[in-house]
Amino acid sequence: MEIIKFKTNVEDQEALSKVAPYLNQVEEISKWNLDTGSADKVLSVSGTELNPQAIENAMKQAGYKAEILRVMGIGGRDL
Repeated sequence: MEIIKFKTNVEDQEALSKVAPYLNQVEEISKWNLDTGSADKVLSVSGTELNPQAIENAMKQAGYKAEILRVMGIGGRDL
């Protein structure tokens, strides 16, 4: 299980509802959360064999940006 964190430009719940269908289509994602209250609007994605480019592309298709911040492996250690 990996966790990847992205900085995004998703500002509010309305934008979040536009992003959700695209993220839900990425098969490798088992769970995701977007914190619109944080300064970096952090998207946290967990799953197995995650492809950061696929996640960035899904966000781009929704009309938003995602820039990788951090990748963590099992136990929360940075990869």
